[in-house]
Amino acid sequence: MKTWNVGVIGHGWVASAHIPAINATRQGRVTAIFSNRDLDPAVASARYGGDIKVYRDLGAMLTDKSIDAVSICSFPKDHARQFIAAIKAGKHVIVEKPLALTAKDLEAMAAALKASDRKTCVCFEVRFSAQFQSIHAAIQAGLVGEVHFAEVDYFHGVGPWYGQFRWSHKKAEAGSSLLSAGCHAMDALLMVMGGEPVEVTSYSTSSKSPHFAPYDFPTTQVSIVKFADGRVGKTTSCLDCLQPYYFHTHIVGSEGSILDNRFHSQKLGMLDKSKWSQLSFAPVDSGDVKDHPYQNQFQAFFDALDAGKEMPFTGFHDAYRSHRLVFAADKSASTGKPVKL
Repeated sequence: MKTWNVGVIGHGWVASAHIPAINATRQGRVTAIFSNRDLDPAVASARYGGDIKVYRDLGAMLTDKSIDAVSICSFPKDHARQFIAAIKAGKHVIVEKPLALTAKDLEAMAAALKASDRKTCVCFEVRFSAQFQSIHAAIQAGLVGEVHFAEVDYFHGVGPWYGQFRWSHKKAEAGSSLLSAGCHAMDALLMVMGGEPVEVTSYSTSSKSPHFAPYDFPTTQVSIVKFADGRVGKTTSCLDCLQPYYFHTHIVGSEGSILDNRFHSQKLGMLDKSKWSQLSFAPVDSGDVKDHPYQNQFQAFFDALDAGKEMPFTGFHDAYRSHRLVFAADKSASTGKPVKL
């Protein structure tokens, strides 16, 4: 079995979850870290295990031929530039969401990848949660019939008490409510709906709470998505709620529905239609990266590299579709008009 040596770009909060998750896979091993901060290689090696090189020059790390792949854990505004540089350097790439903060940068990333044979993994890791793997399997098995409507909503109050708030309240750093975090819900909507989105109408607003006053972009955004076959989906991205974290999921089909970790199906005989039946998975209930299913996702990525195949569920192609929809939704919210894709 090949060992895939990984260089991590950025050594902050997200990297603290990526590194142990990569090292916990059967094939992945973090061997280098690029950081603008002072980081002692001996301290990094002791903390994460193994012999880890520390680079202050990204170009130097990307020319290290012992490194097979990189994991981009930097600030969102840097993702596109670093992704393109890594692809051109011949590295496979794991990259945190969002891929980019502008549609122009997204297209530049797509163009760089098209000219390469490198493989990618985009951190829409919610697709690898027990919740969405189970829901996807239930839909594929026909438990709820043909899905014609779904709501997937992200409710997470990201205020001054939250670590990333120090930078993510700025449009130049985070982009929008969707790009900052709600893109997880938009991406999950595409996973459960399937098909091709063709139009989106989006509206945005903001809380009057002083906790969220520093934001320089609207913190709540609601988007209605029309699909090519006439089906409809809805996503809410709410960063200014004062409540527990909630990743709301409601899927409606011709034979039943799924609501978070509950379901009803006419396919299962004489179920009481006045009561929900329970699915056994624990719903996604935390925004903390340490609670995210990175290990499952990264294991799938390294397995795909071994097989010479594209990453299932969260390769660049899937994430590109989700980001195009996000950018269209943001345009709709800013112009007050529907946007066609």
